[in-house]
Amino acid sequence: MGRLDGKVAIITGGARGMGEAECRLFAKEGAKVVVTDVLEEEGGAVARQIREDGGEATFLAHDVTSESRWQEVIAAVVNTNGKIDVLVNNAGLGLLKTVDETRTDQWDRMMNVNAKGTFFGCKYIVPAMQKAGGGSIINISSMYGIVGAPAAAAYNAAKGAVKMLTKSCAVDYAKYNIRVNSVHPGFILTPIFGHLAKDEEAMKLRLGTTLMERPGRPEEVAYPVLFLASDESSFMTGSELVVDGGYTAV
Repeated sequence: MGRLDGKVAIITGGARGMGEAECRLFAKEGAKVVVTDVLEEEGGAVARQIREDGGEATFLAHDVTSESRWQEVIAAVVNTNGKIDVLVNNAGLGLLKTVDETRTDQWDRMMNVNAKGTFFGCKYIVPAMQKAGGGSIINISSMYGIVGAPAAAAYNAAKGAVKMLTKSCAVDYAKYNIRVNSVHPGFILTPIFGHLAKDEEAMKLRLGTTLMERPGRPEEVAYPVLFLASDESSFMTGSELVVDGGYTAV
């Protein structure tokens, strides 16, 4: 306990799934957590539950594709807490279509949420972290930001962009003591995929070459994210932390 004592953390897409697990774990480890999401009811409930459990958390409605809203959220958090130590760019969407099946509006949606949303987060958090004397940015990519996948053209492209944006930011901001790393989850059993738990064939197809032969749990991603947020990873930047049950090892 206490691995994030004194730290202020923004976690986007914190209303459910991996983002919710990250919010709850960060609060247990002493962080002041700012839960952000477009899902206002669910996100507000996560923040309330954290407070009821003795942690510190607030909720802010946040569309990560809105440049102006990013500026407002960061300004609000700094005004309330005086600093921001950690940003987890977790908000994201998936799409299972080949490139010829993908409509232009679907491509744009993948890029806007997964890539541009992460770009805005990095762009507008940097000045706040510079003033604070440093910080940790964790961008949630995917194992499909490293290897190709069937019927996932736009998602592959967007998550690959997140990986390379992470490396570029790591190069540019290390001199300010700002660390930037990416996390690459495999197939994680979030609420979106809950129905697959009862469909053995669909589950097997989704797992593919996962060596551990099971999906991951949201908390199994949250702990590696916690590590990157903490001072335990103080000599890590520009890294790809893969949490995929061995999928990309084959």
